[in-house]
Amino acid sequence: MATNSPNLECRMYESKYPEVDQAVMIQVKSMADSGAYVSLLEYNNIEGMILFSELSRRRIRSISSLIKVGRIEPVMVLRVDKEKGYIDLSKRRVSEEDISACEERYNKSKLVHSIMRHVAETMKIDLEDLYIHVGWPLYRKYGHAFEAFKLVVSDPDSILNSLTREVKEIGPDGKEVTKVAPALSEEVKDALIKNIKRRMTPQPLKIRADIEMKCFQFDGVLHIKEAMRKAEAAGNDDCPVKIKLVAPPAYVLNTQTLDKEQGIAILTKAIAACTEEIERHKGKLAVKEAPRAVSEREDKLLAEQMAKLGRENEEISGDEDSEEEEDTGMGEIDVENSGTGIRE
Repeated sequence: MATNSPNLECRMYESKYPEVDQAVMIQVKSMADSGAYVSLLEYNNIEGMILFSELSRRRIRSISSLIKVGRIEPVMVLRVDKEKGYIDLSKRRVSEEDISACEERYNKSKLVHSIMRHVAETMKIDLEDLYIHVGWPLYRKYGHAFEAFKLVVSDPDSILNSLTREVKEIGPDGKEVTKVAPALSEEVKDALIKNIKRRMTPQPLKIRADIEMKCFQFDGVLHIKEAMRKAEAAGNDDCPVKIKLVAPPAYVLNTQTLDKEQGIAILTKAIAACTEEIERHKGKLAVKEAPRAVSEREDKLLAEQMAKLGRENEEISGDEDSEEEEDTGMGEIDVENSGTGIRE
């Protein structure tokens, strides 16, 4: 490596080692006789080990089903020997809450790290220096640099101008003096702001719920349509609700929003309004998949499935005379096995 190349390797956090009883994200590197060697992804890939006895609370029948080379997952820190650089880890002691908190933190840290590394690389500066003067002070002040970066999108100066570094200079009398200067040059600051805005401008989330709705009363179709209208009326300008028929009795509710919690709350309210209306007419509504954020892939799968069902309906549209038969028959469709219950 050429001496003038900046160092682009650095841990994500100020501490060189994790704390005991902390959940950390690892990648499995290799297997040994007594355990698996792993890299701690948030700590510049320093090595740790999971003993096979720490893989599961149950009796282990097959190690390969519990741990695979290349897999990335959260584990619990058992021991840290800073002198020797040994870190012992456990998979069996990490709880569901630990896992979700660790995954959320890691995803934020990974995004911050990606922005920081890109700025260091393009501006040809040392990544650790950028962390010392920007990243870690923001972690200290905001709990996570991700939270500070979110604020930079709308108000960069108030976040970044408070960051400083000490600069040593030789004064007129020949003595060394320490002065406080801005942490970032204007060029680096502009590059950082540009990258943060590009990567962190919020994207609307798609929130979806899958339901089954039936009403066998006289005018049942009209009652279902009215219940659908009530569901859509629960939306607002920020969070409009749409309800679509997949294939009787399966329906899907959608909304798009920047605020995931708000989106889930609005769809929950829409389902309640829909349920109240259909039950007034002795109909039934069952939630098959509760409101949740969905990926582009799931959205595409739903669209493909609806298109396929549309084509199938066109092919059998000659059977529409027998309305009663169609109504009861369709009422018994097993939605979960027909592929509509697409999980995240």
